[in-house]
Amino acid sequence: MSPRRKHADAVRLDVPLVRRLIGAQFPAWADLPVTAVDSAGTANAMFRLGDAMVVRLPRTEGAADDVAKEHRWLPRLAPALPVAVPAPLGQGTPAAGYPWPWSVYRWLDGENPAVGHLSAPRSLAADLAAFVTALHRIDPTDGPPSYRSEPLAERDAATRAAVAELHGLIDTDAALAGWEAALRAPAWTGPAVWLHADLQPGNVLTVRGRLGAVIDFGCLGLGDPAVDTIVAWYLLPAEARGLFRTALGADDATWARGRGWALSVALMELRAYRDSNRVMAAIARHVIEEIRAEEARAAV
Repeated sequence: MSPRRKHADAVRLDVPLVRRLIGAQFPAWADLPVTAVDSAGTANAMFRLGDAMVVRLPRTEGAADDVAKEHRWLPRLAPALPVAVPAPLGQGTPAAGYPWPWSVYRWLDGENPAVGHLSAPRSLAADLAAFVTALHRIDPTDGPPSYRSEPLAERDAATRAAVAELHGLIDTDAALAGWEAALRAPAWTGPAVWLHADLQPGNVLTVRGRLGAVIDFGCLGLGDPAVDTIVAWYLLPAEARGLFRTALGADDATWARGRGWALSVALMELRAYRDSNRVMAAIARHVIEEIRAEEARAAV
């Protein structure tokens, strides 16, 4: 779920293509039903395979680069995590006119949480903090850099450009003030930790309001732990945000950088998706407004 992967030349995918790929490369599964999975995601297309599996095909070359990384690292990370993550069952190769590697994963039950309509926000906040804490504690030896591994300050020019392009759609003065406040926070000087780096509603699955699984590890890698606090603004209401922070043990600098990361990502996503992806654009607007409101409350 990242603007880097939204390209005009994205491959068109459908059920017949998936059937051809499965039949040629995984004949034991060739007779299972294939159905498209509705998703607002932009990086991958998903097709349910029978009752227990899902086929995940990158839409672009950028997303395809993540396939090998997920197959290598997810089985190693999963045992240390408190909720389910995608379990690779097979890695496909380019064929039938499809140009990139692709994956078959175990199907994970759950639903994407509806922002603003969580049934148990405080419990979900605690669950998310437990997941992030466990992920950050995993041995980082030999881990690759996250897609979002750069210092926050390196996003300054791109973030300001996004604000300028969104003039008239958002409160640009508030957005710039929030961004500049984040840049004043001390930079991370500790060791890099494992990050999911894209903890947005579309990458979280809930079961009866509680965290059931975390999916889409395309941005996985090592970096500043503040990056994974973006979920506080992307998903949690204000009344649960403090609980998440306390459970995570985030200090003032980490929290400020995390708010800056959430704002920067949301601004770039709104710019990228405002005319092409209604769901992603609405979530990005929500994040920008949540940060504006939080900054206003703090100033009183």
